[in-house]
Amino acid sequence: MKSMNKALALGAGIQSVHTKGISSPHTQSISLDEKERLRRDMILNGPEVKTIFLIALPLVFYNSLNQVFQLIDTLIAANMSANVVSTVSFINQIETMLFAIGTGLSVGGSIIISRSYGEGDMEKVRSQISTLFFAGIAIGAVILALAIPFAYPFLKLLRMPKDLIAQGTVYFMLAITAIIFQFINMIYLATEKSRGNTKIIMLCNMLVMATKTVLNISVINLMKNGIVPLEKAMLLLPVATIIAQGVLTAIALANLTARKNPFRISVKKCTFKKTFIVPLANLSVPIFLEKFVFAFGKVVVNSMCASMGSTVVGALGVSNRLGGFSTTQASGFQDAESSLISQNLGNKNVRRALGIFYRTLIINLGIATIFFVIMLVFKKNIIFLFAKGDAAFAAEINAIYTYECWDSVLLSINASVMGLLYGFGKTRISLILNLVRLFVYRIPPLFLLMHFTNIGIPAAGIAMLISNGMVGITAGAVAVWLIRKIKKGELKF
Repeated sequence: MKSMNKALALGAGIQSVHTKGISSPHTQSISLDEKERLRRDMILNGPEVKTIFLIALPLVFYNSLNQVFQLIDTLIAANMSANVVSTVSFINQIETMLFAIGTGLSVGGSIIISRSYGEGDMEKVRSQISTLFFAGIAIGAVILALAIPFAYPFLKLLRMPKDLIAQGTVYFMLAITAIIFQFINMIYLATEKSRGNTKIIMLCNMLVMATKTVLNISVINLMKNGIVPLEKAMLLLPVATIIAQGVLTAIALANLTARKNPFRISVKKCTFKKTFIVPLANLSVPIFLEKFVFAFGKVVVNSMCASMGSTVVGALGVSNRLGGFSTTQASGFQDAESSLISQNLGNKNVRRALGIFYRTLIINLGIATIFFVIMLVFKKNIIFLFAKGDAAFAAEINAIYTYECWDSVLLSINASVMGLLYGFGKTRISLILNLVRLFVYRIPPLFLLMHFTNIGIPAAGIAMLISNGMVGITAGAVAVWLIRKIKKGELKF
């Protein structure tokens, strides 16, 4: 309860509309308190490296901690069986595919809100937050209504292995129930990020992860003590997610409706006018397609790998988790980078926006290199944790990760460029990059390796290395082209 109260207090962030601060040049109805004003001034005028770290570190810390908690989830599943790991890995990719809608909406909305925040139009900010919030709830409800009744045929269509689909269907239905909570949470956290309030993002998500992990560990203890059988224990994992996400939703609703919050949501403030909806769609739809198609592609890859054995899907999932240790920090800096770029573009400062990209790229390259070395040194020990004495499963993980681990530095370039593209609103280019990553660099090489060589399971790791490495190189080339166009004044944003 104390954690929730603290989160509520921090989440409101801007506690008073009456304290002195900067007012919107367009309206006098909303003013910012001293803390918010100083943060905005730092984002627009402060030292760039310091600003990047102050905004990004809470996100980096959260992403790193989230990676650890995801690994804990995988370890918990591994304590059950290799088949459970494979089921969870398969369903996780489908969840990511459906959550792409919320991600697109939240990222696109965040870019627009960041521009308005940098511009200083706080009345517009409140209107945009309200519109984004209610649109997210409506879309989440529609997805929920469509996904649950058609869960089994959907999984069958995606070629989930026959020995996993019965239990996987129930697991999927429970997991997808959490989507309405997660949509609300994504929108809420996106609005906080658009104002540079990243500490609340870290604290709220830490609360979610801690709640979920405690519940998951309790499930394992119930199973080990014979109170709950394996089949039911697995189904309690998504229930833990529902409860944990529900806690954050309660915090989000309390903050977004608090009278002391000048940006509180209101149906009356919603504006579904063309001036907001069209730019939102132009930004969000490419991001949605990018995330959706890429996640769908991962499902296709899982289906292809399943032909080599059900546990290979789990091995690929573990390998992806391990690879995330070297790249998850870059995601945190990317999130901060896109927001900072958008805010400074709203303030008409293109030079500072580009400077933030250059510095973020250098930071990401350095951090990715360090974590790559660490993961390479302790690779065998970490894989052993997930195999739980299953030598065959350990060999499958190692066969994939031995290749996948080498792409981390190039992926950090891709993350930095994505932040640049999002910040400048060039989401169509980011869509093309991810389509190329999947349908040119990943699936064709995997198909060729599986059908025209005798490599076997390592083919999955080689395909990951090719796709992730090549997209990093391609993204670097795109960044050079884009920056030249921006400097020549040939690009609109």
